[in-house]
Amino acid sequence: MLGLSASDWGAIRLTLELASLTTLLLLLLATPLAWWLARTTSRWRAPVGAVVALPLVLPPTVLGFYLLITLGPLGPGGQFTQWLGLGPLPFTFGGLLLGSVIYSLPFAVQPLQNAFAAMGTRPMEVAATLRARPFDAFVSVALPLARPGFLTAAILTFAHTVGEFGVVLMLGGNIPGKTSVVSTQIYGHVEAMEYAQAHWLAGGMVLFAFVVLLGLGLLNRRNVGVMP
Repeated sequence: MLGLSASDWGAIRLTLELASLTTLLLLLLATPLAWWLARTTSRWRAPVGAVVALPLVLPPTVLGFYLLITLGPLGPGGQFTQWLGLGPLPFTFGGLLLGSVIYSLPFAVQPLQNAFAAMGTRPMEVAATLRARPFDAFVSVALPLARPGFLTAAILTFAHTVGEFGVVLMLGGNIPGKTSVVSTQIYGHVEAMEYAQAHWLAGGMVLFAFVVLLGLGLLNRRNVGVMP
């Protein structure tokens, strides 16, 4: 069907599963971190912000290499997961998921941080004068106001995870049905000189990237004048 093999469809299914779980986990993890970065005056704000942004400038293979070492049987992360009874995470879907969460972290944190910063302090001060508890004010005031940031973070995180190659190859290899995703599947087809199948997958990625960028453009256009 559409020139794709069963292993291609398996890679597409695994890619969508990985991107969906990464996006869900990052929206949960990045929200409190982005709120803290947008609000704190702590001296640790700059170092923490730099750590969050590291995946933007590091070559993916460098990050994948250190994750491979850290999560391997002799690394501290690997020894910890073995102590938990999970075994080493490299070359498993769990390892791919952890690597994707770390590598896509800035794509979730920065849009949320910008949304929280653009909101200003006034809405929370008004909520406090109405005797709303901080958590209630955060849920009922801050989160709705930051909705454009959540949409942007979700789209960017999902798209970035779909297109990731270096970390996935270093940490997960290219094991069919287990860690083979679309980007590594294309790599495998090219290595085997199966250019027709590589074209189907690569063309789909180009179309996907165009739709994502178009959606972000329309979203930003609609939000002009909405953010306080």
